[in-house]
Parts: sequence; C-alpha cells; structure tokens
Amino acid sequence: MSAFPATRLRRLRRSGALRSLVRETRLHLDDFVMPLFVGPDSKANAELPALGRFSVEDLTSEVEELANLGVKAVLLFGVPEDKDAEGSGAWADDGIVQRALRELRPRFPELVLLTDVCLCEYTDHGHCGVIRDGEIANDESLELLVRTSVSHVEAGADAVAPSDMMDGRVGAIRAGLDDAGFETTPIVAYSAKYASAFYGPFREAAESTPAFGDRRGYQMDPPNVREALRECELDLAEGADVLMVKPALPYLDVIRAVREAFDAPVAAYNVSGEYAMVKAAAARGFLDERQAALESLTAIKRAGADIVISYWTKELASWL
Repeated sequence: MSAFPATRLRRLRRSGALRSLVRETRLHLDDFVMPLFVGPDSKANAELPALGRFSVEDLTSEVEELANLGVKAVLLFGVPEDKDAEGSGAWADDGIVQRALRELRPRFPELVLLTDVCLCEYTDHGHCGVIRDGEIANDESLELLVRTSVSHVEAGADAVAPSDMMDGRVGAIRAGLDDAGFETTPIVAYSAKYASAFYGPFREAAESTPAFGDRRGYQMDPPNVREALRECELDLAEGADVLMVKPALPYLDVIRAVREAFDAPVAAYNVSGEYAMVKAAAARGFLDERQAALESLTAIKRAGADIVISYWTKELASWL
C-alpha cells in the first residue's frame, strides 16, 4: 500500500477551535453599517423588521439600542411627508433627515452618522434627478444634490453617500462641501450602483418607486464590470473617499475587481432583496437564517469589502 500524502487539510478542520484559529475571513461589527428609515411616523414591517420606518422620536430609541449593542455606524434614509417635482424636502432645513441628525448628533457623539444623498425619496415622480422634457437632467440635478449634501453636514452628518448615479456628482459635492467649509467631510460614493431587481423591498420602505419608466438610463447595466471600474476611477478622481458596490451578493466579482484595482476603502451594500430572500426562505423552513446570513456576509467580506451596509447589522451584533 502506497504512503498517503503527508498533507491532510482536514487536520485543521477537526474542531471549532482549530477552524477559528486558521480562519481567513472574519466578521467584525466595526465594519458594518445599519441602514435606517426615518419618516413623519413609525411604520413597522413584520416580515422584514429592518425595513421598518421610524419617526424622529422613535429613531432616537432605536439608535440608542443599536449603540448599546456595539453598532458603530448608521446610514439614514428620509421619507418625507410631502413630495414635489424637484425633491425640495431633500435639502430643506427642517427636512426629515436634517431633523433626525440634529436629534442624534448630540446624543451619540461617537456614532458615525452617514446619510444617503439622493432625490428619489423626495420627488413626486420617484426618479433620482429632476425631469426635463421626459429625461433626467443630469447637470441641473447636481446643484440639488450639492445643496442636500451641505444641509446634511450642517445638521450633523459625518459623511455623505450620494446614490443617484448622476455623472459628475462626486466632484460637484466635493466642491460644494469644500466651499461650505466642510473639506474634512468624506464622500462615500455609490460608484457602481446597478439597475437591479433586488431593490424592491427598499423602494416600498422608502416610497421611492418611479412613477414612470425605470432607472436604467443612469444606474449601471448588470452585465458590465469594466464600466464599474471606470466609474470608480472617475469618482476617485473627483474626490470620493470610499467606493461602494451595490448590490453585493450578485456582484461579488465586481467587489473583487474593485478591491484589486484600487487602494481606497471599498464598501458593499447587502441590499433589501438579498435580506428578504433569506428571510422568506427561513420563514418557510428552507434554511437557517442565522447561518445563511453569516455565510452571505462572510462572502461579501471575502470578496474584498472593507465596509458592509446590511439590514442584518443589528442581529449581527448579538450573533457575534
């Protein structure tokens, strides 16, 4: 009988302690961001709890709970009471996100407060820019995104995250923040945001479904990877501090490509559809939610993400 090879890879899989000792990718709560929706009133979501909505008052209690669990960062999305064609509630001094920031900032000085910068939640047509002659007016929309970003930082945001996918918006926001004296405020750019089918639950929570057409004219075409790298390169040149890929799980190859091409921090958004699929399958008894969620989040980190925005962040705090 021939001698068995000296290397047996199963040796380091024999126990949980051994597996942990040689584990290559680890999840740490410091790397996760919890998305939160704030609106005029609270609205629970029984099936998808993390996609519920909070009033400003209830948001404070939720954030206190998150902070006590060890969550270090949240990303705020606003759902205004009134909408108009230009989305003026996005930059209003008394806008819903601005009010939330003024409540949270003094209470949680150590918490990183990020804000989503877009117009889709605030426009009556649900698109991410202003409409002119049936088209999204790219350059005209930039001014409104700048005003929104500056208003968020004035209210207490630590970083802004433009998600609109308008050309040139990172450069415009960078210039606007610098002119307003906020040159130290970072921009977390949704650099490779795809026109994905996985945004459905978010759009319902944020009340941002387009009233007509779709967003394929400005969000990225799912088959493209090289284009994502061009978007990232342009955003870095315009002043982005963090590059984001959205969604995460169907685009792990894009996360890896961005990670290998650039030295900047890479974020990935584990979006609502990814969260909802696991929740639905677990509710039917098809899989174990905790194991599936941890495996999914590990895959995102393993692909190269430094930062993960995930609706499982609160649950992750107890799992870890």
